[in-house]
Amino acid sequence: MFTSLLLGACVPFDAGSGGAGEMEIRSGKIEQITQTQMQTNHDSGIGAILGGVGGLGIGSLIGRGTGRDVAMVAGALAGAVGGNYAEKKQYDQPKDAQQIIVRTNSGVLVSVTQPINPSLTKGMDVYVEGSGSEAKVVPQG
Repeated sequence: MFTSLLLGACVPFDAGSGGAGEMEIRSGKIEQITQTQMQTNHDSGIGAILGGVGGLGIGSLIGRGTGRDVAMVAGALAGAVGGNYAEKKQYDQPKDAQQIIVRTNSGVLVSVTQPINPSLTKGMDVYVEGSGSEAKVVPQG
């Protein structure tokens, strides 16, 4: 019984059916490339955390007792909101991108919007790696 448990633990989870680490790759040819912009998502939360800590520190310098506690909470909240706003203002700007339309070998059209890759050209044989918002087009070979 112990041996079967040990051997059963060695079998990969969900083996062969798209488990962790596997990626769908399709091949095809670029039919069209259009310059566009894409929104970035750099909302790491660091601005809110740093702003909250700074606001907490400043609030701790105000008053005593319950008033001090209220000032610390208010400072932390205001700092978090301000820090989050500053982070979004600095980093969440649209970036130049390209919309690439690929006709896969199976005849299906796939549209991918990704950061500019100057090595991609119309008519080039490419791979479409991944799916959904994680898909990207890369040259073959």
